[in-house]
Amino acid sequence: MKKAFLRAALAALSTALLLSCGGGGSGGGSVALVGVGGTASVTGSSRGDVSGSPAGIAAADGQGGSASATGGGLGGADGTSTGNGGSSTGAGGSSAGTGGSSAGAGGSSAGAGGSSTGVGGTSSGGSSTGTGGTSTAASGDDGSGVGSGGTGVSTADASGVGGVDGAGSIIVNGVRYNTDTAVLNVEDAPSLQLGMSAKVTGPFSADFTSGVARRVDSAADLRGTLSSVNLAQGSFVILGTTVTTDDSTVWADSTGLAAIPAGSTLQVWGLPGAPGVLRATRVEQRGTSTPILTGTVQNLDPGRRTFTIGTFTVDYGTAVLSGSLDGSPLANGTLVRVRAASVLPGRLSATQVQWWYPVSRANGTPLQLAGIVTDYAGLGSLTVLNVPVNAASAQITGGPARSVGNGVKVEVGGVISNGVLQATKLKIRHVPGTGGPSSFTLIGNVGNFLSPASFRVRGQPIDASGPGVMFVNGTAANLGNGVRVNVEGAQVVNGVLIATRVSFE
Repeated sequence: MKKAFLRAALAALSTALLLSCGGGGSGGGSVALVGVGGTASVTGSSRGDVSGSPAGIAAADGQGGSASATGGGLGGADGTSTGNGGSSTGAGGSSAGTGGSSAGAGGSSAGAGGSSTGVGGTSSGGSSTGTGGTSTAASGDDGSGVGSGGTGVSTADASGVGGVDGAGSIIVNGVRYNTDTAVLNVEDAPSLQLGMSAKVTGPFSADFTSGVARRVDSAADLRGTLSSVNLAQGSFVILGTTVTTDDSTVWADSTGLAAIPAGSTLQVWGLPGAPGVLRATRVEQRGTSTPILTGTVQNLDPGRRTFTIGTFTVDYGTAVLSGSLDGSPLANGTLVRVRAASVLPGRLSATQVQWWYPVSRANGTPLQLAGIVTDYAGLGSLTVLNVPVNAASAQITGGPARSVGNGVKVEVGGVISNGVLQATKLKIRHVPGTGGPSSFTLIGNVGNFLSPASFRVRGQPIDASGPGVMFVNGTAANLGNGVRVNVEGAQVVNGVLIATRVSFE
């Protein structure tokens, strides 16, 4: 009995040591993501050219905590985070939860770096290391309704692709993902920010409201010199690609397109539409940087090893090709991200050609995508992000079904069958010329509070001083450091989220 007791004590001590040990990555910004009952620290790799990039956003929002203007990215509350050149600490420091409950509806599911049980079970986290950084998980429940374990759809192949439209832990296309065990891989920026395009790998619930991220990948989609602007159309051209904007485009360091000087170098995150067209989800001004071009491969010439994107010819003779999920070769119609060392008039000599956020087309794979409709022949036959979609039986929100067509920005979700996404939901996000619903969401504690016009949640600056802001369960007078809130806003201007609704939790 004494030996058994000693073995149990040693096992408990080993578990405690494992839970207390964090991994360290190099070269990346640090994002602290805090959930109820535990803290997850995810350090991401910032590969690619980040010279001259805008400073990240401080990641600590804790009561009484200080924040550096050059800290990490979308961060957490009551934690500690070291970012790109600065650090910030919230009240309470960082802490590891030890097993928040995970109520899934899909039976058992193995979490990244830990194990989890399904309905009603608990999940115990460990540490997991993967490409792009190290994540230390405590398996706490961040309030998303899904812990690190089970969920309504339980498959590691499930993917979501779109723009980051919230934090708490991370929200993509309205799905709130728990990131306790996620590997975060961010290129071309110190850290994740609102509006960045991203691919989240991991299961999500059948109602597309919550999920568990195993991996989050994000990279810039276009970088180069502004060659022309059409203010009337809200569009501009870089590297032969027409970039369109809408109400939800995040302007990181300007008030909009009219405020950007001619000849500026811009870095853009966006969603590919028709060939040669990109819908911007985030726009930043940059110093001189190496070019990036994203779009649909056309006019492929395997003999000469060239293809075109928009009006630019890409020479990929010496480029490294990567990202094809099934080993398929480059082909016309493939969405790719091209990196090059320099640009010549109308031509890029590629150093890398990356498949753009590839997703599995295997039968039974759940997908949720945000993108621009192309190849529209009716609700039963359309394309989003190069994925064929049948939305004939989908529940349609955000506008009338008749408004769906080419150029319309939508969110679609469903399951792949015979290579086609059989959509059960379709949400209209923007109709050219008429607009559409635009919403960003931040959930966490208020930090760096100066006034309702100046505070942060999860590192994101917020202005809730407008005359039309709706306050729920409180008033503007209740705002202050450490107060937990749910903030919604429709626009990000000069890096500040303009709040339309603040709910006190």
